Amino acid sequence: MIRHDMMVERICRCAGRGGTVARQTERHVGVGHASAAGIRHSLFGKRVGKQGIVPTGLSWPSLTTRLGTYGDTARMNATQFYINGTWVDPISAVRLPVIDPATEQGFAAVALADDADVDRAVRAARAAFPAYARTTREERLALLLRIVEVYTRRMPDLVAALTHELGAPTGFSRDPQISIGLAHLEKAVETLRTYRFDHSRGTTLIAREPAGVAALITPWNWPLNQIVCKVAPALATGCTMVLKPSEMTPLNAVIFAEILHEAGVPPGVFNLIQGEGPTAGRSLAAHPGVDLVSFTGSTRAGIDVARTAAGTVKRVLQELGGKSPFVVLPDADLARAVASCTGIVFANSGQSCDSPTRLLVPRAWHDEAAALAREAAEACVVGAPMAEATTMGPLVSQRQYDHVQRLIEQGVAEGARLVTGGPGRPAGLNRGYYVRPTVFADVTLDMTIAREEIFGPVVTIISYEDEADAVRMANDTQYGLAAYVHGGPRARDVARAIRAGAIFVNDPPMDIGAPFGGYKQSGNGREYADFGFDDFTEIKGIVGYGGAEG
Repeated sequence: MIRHDMMVERICRCAGRGGTVARQTERHVGVGHASAAGIRHSLFGKRVGKQGIVPTGLSWPSLTTRLGTYGDTARMNATQFYINGTWVDPISAVRLPVIDPATEQGFAAVALADDADVDRAVRAARAAFPAYARTTREERLALLLRIVEVYTRRMPDLVAALTHELGAPTGFSRDPQISIGLAHLEKAVETLRTYRFDHSRGTTLIAREPAGVAALITPWNWPLNQIVCKVAPALATGCTMVLKPSEMTPLNAVIFAEILHEAGVPPGVFNLIQGEGPTAGRSLAAHPGVDLVSFTGSTRAGIDVARTAAGTVKRVLQELGGKSPFVVLPDADLARAVASCTGIVFANSGQSCDSPTRLLVPRAWHDEAAALAREAAEACVVGAPMAEATTMGPLVSQRQYDHVQRLIEQGVAEGARLVTGGPGRPAGLNRGYYVRPTVFADVTLDMTIAREEIFGPVVTIISYEDEADAVRMANDTQYGLAAYVHGGPRARDVARAIRAGAIFVNDPPMDIGAPFGGYKQSGNGREYADFGFDDFTEIKGIVGYGGAEG
């Protein structure tokens, strides 16, 4: 499900041979580095937005206070839907508890929409579309800038909510989880200033027009990233929309709706319903009033969305699962490469769809790579999200915990060598969906852990013979979301040979202007910057337009 090569220095205090973590504040966003001083991890947040970085002085007590100040309103609104510019009671009476994954206790409830609720939201978006589609570029720019301003002010609230819902450490909730939303909003402003909606070819006008009513279905693992990557281009191009976030992390979406309301989004342009994928999500995909579905989630769910939407021949954009390779070429710095790979995999508790869980190394380097990966895993501090020392929080749910445990056990049963970690919770943690950072060595491509998306902090090390063998192994997967390559001049050729939508060579700084999306069963369509704008527009050709003057 969603990106991510973005780390913060706190994700894992993974020690290199020097045993230290070096700060990497010179980058806006990047991936891990190794240096003589030890392993570095990238850091989002040198600057985000015109206001500078998000406040870094927030401690857990202040976040608890913050939850108290906004929490009553957010929890109340989580049992309502935002439709046509106001919070309304749902037609359905079904509620679902929102679980804090660190405590396994419910701390809020979320309403679950039924078909009637979905229909009400779609009708509001449909009614608002003609007027909003006619707004000017300047009007939409002004709206996005107001959203940036309010989002910046509400970021501490978003951090507090996400820490409770997702279980991410507070530092990681802030940077990059919440900060990346602001970065994408600002990129949408920049893109809209120059985006070419119309151009001429002879006397023919090629016009890009808003696609219509968009259904936006987003996941729990990088919620604000995916919400903003859909809402911002939809607003910028003149679409109206219905957002259905994950029912497991609903409060951040509630606050985001409050942000849009305060910023003055016209009634009906943005609508928020809550609900589960097989009910509310499927109803949105099937609704004849929806022109486009943008979905981020598992490949299995994406297939269901596409089938459901096919009956009305609507456009379906999908960002789905992944099993990304990390190819270490023979002329690469092995310590730096392993640091980068493990840093990305262990971030967000391994819950990222482009996580490079397959570490491909030359056969002669296999054991050294395993030793380096073990150091990184054992240096992670797994614990309560509010603890200052914590670098890895729990998984999001019991279901996710059980899934990761099953695959770790299957890796052992199928003969992979368990280097560190393994089944069960880390020592001293008997409550919460915590898992042990795990490294497997001597993995072969026929093993389940080399083929199935684990979505947890598990690294699998696979040996290759030569460059051609590495490329073959990298492509031997049903997925094609992302790939990572470390090495010298040949790294470019290897990157070109890998069939994946986003490839990162030698720890580049993050580029949110680059397209993001997958090949094969990792989806279709592209997000970020003008690529996201393109997907929310229809192309119209008006032949003879230029010859009709006078």
